[in-house]
Amino acid sequence: MVAWADSSVIMDSMERAELELTLLREMGRVLSSGLDLHAAFAQTMRVLADRLGMERGSMVLLNDATGRLQIEAALGLTPEEIQRGRYVVGEGITGQVVASGSPLVVADISKETRFLNRTGARAGNNGKVVSFICVPISVDGRTVGALSVDKQFLDEHTLSDDQRLLEIVAAFIAQAIKINSIVAEEREQWQEERRQLRDTLQSKYKFDNIIGSSPAMLEVFDTIAQVASSRATVLLLGETGTGKELIAKAIHFNSTRAERPFIRVNCGALSGTLLESELFGHVKGSFTGAIRDKVGRFEAAHGGTLFLDEIGTMDIGLQVKLLRVLQERELERVGDNKTIRVDVRIIAATNLNLQDEVAKGRFREDLFYRLNVVTIALPPLRSRREDIPRLIDFFRDKFNAENGKELSKISRELLNVLVRYGWPGNVRELENAIERAVVLSRGDTLTEELLPTAIRAFAQQGKNALAGEDVHDLVEHLVEESLATYALKEGHIYDLVIHQVEKGLIGQALKHCDGVKIKAADFLGINRNTLNKKVRELGLESEEPTPQEPPQPTLPAQ
Repeated sequence: MVAWADSSVIMDSMERAELELTLLREMGRVLSSGLDLHAAFAQTMRVLADRLGMERGSMVLLNDATGRLQIEAALGLTPEEIQRGRYVVGEGITGQVVASGSPLVVADISKETRFLNRTGARAGNNGKVVSFICVPISVDGRTVGALSVDKQFLDEHTLSDDQRLLEIVAAFIAQAIKINSIVAEEREQWQEERRQLRDTLQSKYKFDNIIGSSPAMLEVFDTIAQVASSRATVLLLGETGTGKELIAKAIHFNSTRAERPFIRVNCGALSGTLLESELFGHVKGSFTGAIRDKVGRFEAAHGGTLFLDEIGTMDIGLQVKLLRVLQERELERVGDNKTIRVDVRIIAATNLNLQDEVAKGRFREDLFYRLNVVTIALPPLRSRREDIPRLIDFFRDKFNAENGKELSKISRELLNVLVRYGWPGNVRELENAIERAVVLSRGDTLTEELLPTAIRAFAQQGKNALAGEDVHDLVEHLVEESLATYALKEGHIYDLVIHQVEKGLIGQALKHCDGVKIKAADFLGINRNTLNKKVRELGLESEEPTPQEPPQPTLPAQ
């Protein structure tokens, strides 16, 4: 029979064993409930105090940076007393336990000269005999700290049992420290990787890294540079493959939200309840298949940017709910009535003409005006042909590196084919064509057979046209007519013939496209600005001339 906590309470060995098992179960639950060592230790000490009458306790850990011991958590000590609890390894009982890795037990601290009472918490014990138990905390064979408690002395047997129990508790704490250290290290690595990824993304999506020097792209760059720092909603318009997502990322990673999430949702890939759940989230049981609560993309993008691609395909019913989020900055999950506030910047994109969709009743007018704050129209590749050579070089270098190839040469004739080709799939089609060429290449030269069928067919048509007699006959006729009509000196026939060919070609293109210049530019495969310049130079903006007074060609200075 041994005494416990009070001399009037007697406990046999079976009761003690049952109590210890209960305590260990509680401590296991406490130490496995979270990664906060201070909170876990405080709960552990409260359990020991409640069940075994321990009065004070402290967890001392070794600071690797300073080489000193300091109290990390304590029970029964004031903040000032904790602050005073600093030791050198080997100093006092606590320091000796850490230095030796072996426990020390003092039956009566008032008779122990090694007991420093550095905290000053034991100035008086009201005539009680107080014992001190200090056990090491070891992780992977290395002593990293010590666990100590004060407890009223009852007898040697009880003191020995308390030491054994405290050593088991120290082993629990050591395991928690190890797990905490692993998690902290992984968290630090993750944060470092996140910093590196953010820096990489910010560098990748700098405006300077987006290829484009054509007037149309310079206008786009100017707009996104101005809008990036604001929180204004942006609507990106452009054909498929023009780089709408690239521009959206450039806006995000050059904004004040760059460190927050960039979330993309393809509104054309889902419809109805599935898209609503994807955007706003849902609660368990809200519809068939909703087996657990789900956070929506709006919540996931809180503080950052949500990119809504192909927004023109969204159902009318869902457009109403999206409009509310844009206006009120709040939403409700599917099947829930709890309102959630969100701070999200919206960038929407579509390859449809939303004004036509509004007129046809397929897109809400109020949502269109809510999205149409800053509109950026991305030009198709055929309207920025001067950028094609640089894009070819970029994609070639990229896919050479990815595939271990050395494709580097391209003939001027083939480059001209690629520049003149219409690229209905825009930059994405060009990227795929160059990737195909690199993957299939066996040497360092880009040849025609490495290109997709559509481009090869276009190149062959060009060759057939040049080889035909029609072009030869046309040129011969123009030369003879010019010589007969105008008394030209030698050296001016080239300018006149080219003038006549251009005027006839552009005039026919405008006629074919009902006078719509942007359509005519696409039809001819030239930049819209180039077409406007030619129209002015050739006098095609004026009214049709009368037959009696044919327009005179502009001749070079004599």
